[in-house]
Amino acid sequence: MDIKNLNEVASFITKDGSEIRELLAHRNSVIQNQSLAEARLPVGASTQEHFHPRAEEIYYITHGTGRMRIEGEMRDVKTGDAIAIPPGQRHKLWNTGNETLRLLCCCAPSPRAACTPTPSASETLLPAIPSPRALPCAPRGSPPPAPLGRAS
Repeated sequence: MDIKNLNEVASFITKDGSEIRELLAHRNSVIQNQSLAEARLPVGASTQEHFHPRAEEIYYITHGTGRMRIEGEMRDVKTGDAIAIPPGQRHKLWNTGNETLRLLCCCAPSPRAACTPTPSASETLLPAIPSPRALPCAPRGSPPPAPLGRAS
């Protein structure tokens, strides 16, 4: 039986300063077809826009507030929000609050088919990255878009 405790799982830091704790995945358990991790995004930080060609993902916000963009749609997010991210959809998350933004990330199938960064005009397309440790992220301080009202 695989049981992992969040406080006992080693963390790693991505290039944007996010702290990731992989709770259950093919690298550390018998789980082969999905993954569960906690991400912590510092105040003012953002993730690099990316997509998963075959995997769908769920973000569940456990602490803090932020702004989420999936393709062209933007929404403010807060503790208790669950965000559905379909396969192939470009997405990015900003921490717009005054505390570390914490969220659970569930991917299925497992991210063996890793994230694919979305290139900007000054970047070239990077190949699929086999480990979240290698995922390049946006620099700290990437400004979030202007505030939005919550859609009904």
